[in-house]
Amino acid sequence: MASSPVPSARHGELLEAAYRYALTHGLTDLSLRPLAAAIGSSPRVLLYLFESKDGLVRALLARARDEQLAVLDRLRDDHAGADLAEVLPRIWDWLSDPAHRELLALWLEAYARSLTDPNGAWAGFAHRTVDDWLALLAQFQPATARDTAAGAASRTAALALLRGGLLDLLATGDVTRVDAAIRLQLAHFKQR
Repeated sequence: MASSPVPSARHGELLEAAYRYALTHGLTDLSLRPLAAAIGSSPRVLLYLFESKDGLVRALLARARDEQLAVLDRLRDDHAGADLAEVLPRIWDWLSDPAHRELLALWLEAYARSLTDPNGAWAGFAHRTVDDWLALLAQFQPATARDTAAGAASRTAALALLRGGLLDLLATGDVTRVDAAIRLQLAHFKQR
């Protein structure tokens, strides 16, 4: 097996350009020729730098996860000291912001694809993202609840609510209806 090329400035530049392309066009029907033309490269260069189309997809998924982790870090930093009931509406505000639609649609595509193609380039993406979000939500729970079954159930319910609302919002674009439903359910977290 040939060794991987050492990441270079060109590798990083093309990864960022391909990521911007993926945000607009998605990954499911990704074809190297149109991608390469759009980002000022060639299929041969992409194959050299990423070893294969699956290698490129894996790199793009890692880039998307890096962005998701940066979002989670900002949420954690911006709301330090808040409890779960206080932070959930702020997380929903971020998820429902139209400025994040492309990123979240790409996340959803990768999430769904990792469920239907568990051994391909998408392998493990959904599981890792669930773990990432549950870890974030745990940090907003009291230490006494964090490691309990009830604490795990509470943050799992919160994540399910946020993800369900996000799926509906991405599918319908009905911000008013979905926002009202999510905020109605988020009120239950204040009563816990």
